[in-house]
Amino acid sequence: MGSMDREWYHEDRDARTNAVRRSSSGRVPQWSVDDALRQSSAPPPSRVTRGHKRRRRPGARFRLRLGTAAVLALVAFLYLTPTLFDRYVLPVALPYLPGADVPPRGVEAGDVPLGTPPPAPASASFLLMEPPVESQEFVAYDPCRPVHYVVRPEYAPAGSEGLVQAAVAEVSAATGLQFVDDGTTTEAPSEDRDLYQPELYGKRWAPVLITWTTPSEIPGLAGDVAGLGGSSYARTPGQPLVLTGGQVQLDAPDAVNTLLYPDGQAYLKAIIMHELAHVVGLDHVEDPDQLMYPAGSAVSFGEGDRAGLALLGTGPCVPEL
Repeated sequence: MGSMDREWYHEDRDARTNAVRRSSSGRVPQWSVDDALRQSSAPPPSRVTRGHKRRRRPGARFRLRLGTAAVLALVAFLYLTPTLFDRYVLPVALPYLPGADVPPRGVEAGDVPLGTPPPAPASASFLLMEPPVESQEFVAYDPCRPVHYVVRPEYAPAGSEGLVQAAVAEVSAATGLQFVDDGTTTEAPSEDRDLYQPELYGKRWAPVLITWTTPSEIPGLAGDVAGLGGSSYARTPGQPLVLTGGQVQLDAPDAVNTLLYPDGQAYLKAIIMHELAHVVGLDHVEDPDQLMYPAGSAVSFGEGDRAGLALLGTGPCVPEL
């Protein structure tokens, strides 16, 4: 494509287990559980008229202590049984604890995929991002919920209007994933992006962030790098990994030069498509006829690209996330 790029594919957070502070061993410390328990179980203040004593029914104190003991016993049992605690308690409780960095479960999740990828070309070769766990063939976005995206328009070059939306439409058609344009944002690109930003995007996973930027803001764009693209992943215990929080970072000064060529808009759109393909899980190939060839001249997806994108549109639905 005349420019090299770089992609990332990592876990910014273990999205269902990091909202409760843990010890260095990875277990939830007892004091953290006790803090949460005290916050949730503290009895409301009683109204007592000055000069009068509130009479307590016989046995009331014993029943109160017995109830508290039962709750403590249950929490201790779950704490001493990490598998049960991590699998059944934390995923439900985390979104509602102070400082939670995960949204409520299943926001916008459906029972069936929202779209269907087209038939994959036969005998076409492609490469997917290597999954971080051997038990999962590939990691993809949840096809049963929409993939939201936002654009930071700062630094966008003249002549680039509509190219992001056109590139998104190409990826959506090739994967069957349903993208939703949430408009513009002020969020800056970052390699350590938070996957949950309720103050900006509400109580759901952060949308794909597409930014026009510069090498001074993103040093990885220095040299002949036209763009960067990739996604992080989230998971809940016992369920497949799911891509989320993707980013596309486009070198705005490089895009200005690209638009000077007669076919500049088509080439710039191809760069955005290439990076979005990284976002949904497609890797580089050595076939110069494919758009995922890192230094080629293709301006549309080849058969191999389309085969890989069609597969990435068939990821598992994970409403538990």
